[in-house]
Amino acid sequence: MERKVREPRPKQFEEEIINIGRVTKVTKGGRHFRFSATVAVGNRKGLVGIGTGKANEVPDAIKKAVAAATKNVVNVSIVDERTIPHEAIGVRGASRVMLKPASKGTGVKAGGAVRAVLELAGVKDILSKSLGSNTKINMAYATLEALKSQKTAEQVAKLRGKKVEELV
Repeated sequence: MERKVREPRPKQFEEEIINIGRVTKVTKGGRHFRFSATVAVGNRKGLVGIGTGKANEVPDAIKKAVAAATKNVVNVSIVDERTIPHEAIGVRGASRVMLKPASKGTGVKAGGAVRAVLELAGVKDILSKSLGSNTKINMAYATLEALKSQKTAEQVAKLRGKKVEELV
């Protein structure tokens, strides 16, 4: 009987760890540690997702988070393969993230979790501003909300039942 060797599939998404938290549960037997991980995945071509995972060990929590993130991947509208179509504000909890399209050569003007999500989505020129709470996890989800709310000129024209030329 011949055995087939399974080749590992090439990874379709890049992953970036946004946050790793240690949670302590105090019991009569002592302290019990668990870990939670938040991970962003994307292909830098318009697909991006965020997921969280919890486990007794950090690597297991990261694996669970990656699995959860690949399940919730969303498609993002990108104009000229570099920026977003229009300004948007994403809200998650008390965190608010404002995203503005930027001219060519500006780069990703964002920090922390916002930068990770934008880069994995494939956005190259953008301006961002953090409004409200700057919790890493909520900032990442707020950025994803802002990216999900983006509509291209073609989508808006279709919704209104007009041609793209009529809008401009």
